[in-house]
Amino acid sequence: MSMMKDKCPLILIAGPTASGKSDLAVRLAEKIGGEIISGDSMQVYKGMDIGTAKITAEEMRGIPHHLIDVVEPWEEWNVARFTEEAACLVEEIHARGAVPIVCGGTGFYLHALAYGADFEPEETGGELRRQLEEQAATEEGRAALYAELCGIDPESARMIHPNNSKRVIRAIEYYRQCGRKISEHNSELKQKESPYELYYFVLSRKREELYERIEQRVDRMMADGLVEEVKRLREAGCSRNMVSMQGLGYKEILDALDGITSLEEAVRILKRDTRHFAKRQLTWFRREDAIWIDMDAEDPLAEVLKNISCRNTPHVV
Repeated sequence: MSMMKDKCPLILIAGPTASGKSDLAVRLAEKIGGEIISGDSMQVYKGMDIGTAKITAEEMRGIPHHLIDVVEPWEEWNVARFTEEAACLVEEIHARGAVPIVCGGTGFYLHALAYGADFEPEETGGELRRQLEEQAATEEGRAALYAELCGIDPESARMIHPNNSKRVIRAIEYYRQCGRKISEHNSELKQKESPYELYYFVLSRKREELYERIEQRVDRMMADGLVEEVKRLREAGCSRNMVSMQGLGYKEILDALDGITSLEEAVRILKRDTRHFAKRQLTWFRREDAIWIDMDAEDPLAEVLKNISCRNTPHVV
């Protein structure tokens, strides 16, 4: 694959959960000699395989994958760390003569990498952060924080799930420290030019089919042992206040294990919240300057390759 010489190429394969990103990325890598970097904020955690729908060694089909199983569930992982490590991997992969392909559904991560976002220092040990985290430790406190965010920055509130305390806290913290909305800051970042020769693809499916795939995925997770996985994590010291354990699939099963809900109700909530999550992902990606790929079409991979080859000649060999 030959691309422009002045910039390092970077291909993004994005889209909502259960849209088929991992499989398409592997097939693309096989065609063009690529290596894959995970752009998923949950698959970095070791031991969290079923609930994150982590790609298996068999599904990788020999294609190198990066940023999977790199931190323990109790370790911190955030967009700044992802961007730093992923950017280094992009350069290393390119230096090996391979094509870097980032695959994932965490739109904030993908955008930050694609456009070289600069992150302002966070007061990780500051008094304001400590106060907000203490407030977020209770359900009532989390609800109050989200209500505050809705008041000061409605656009951010629409993009952040009420249970994502880390991002809610960061948005409120940014507003209190800087006197401006973090959504305005993020909008300014989107005006930046990418430092890469960027190929940004978002996968789409008919809504009914996507929801059916989500339902089937949750059923597979349960059959594969999601409850046992959550039990093992809890026994290893993982608690619901950890960022990793607030991910879809983990907090719902924890509620069932703690007797807050029945297991049947937990599965129903997981399916519902995963559908809602997919809708928020689609809302995010619609704002990106990306090429949409219809996964219901006859040959989505051919469409991706065609769009790559249209940008420069020659490209795919």
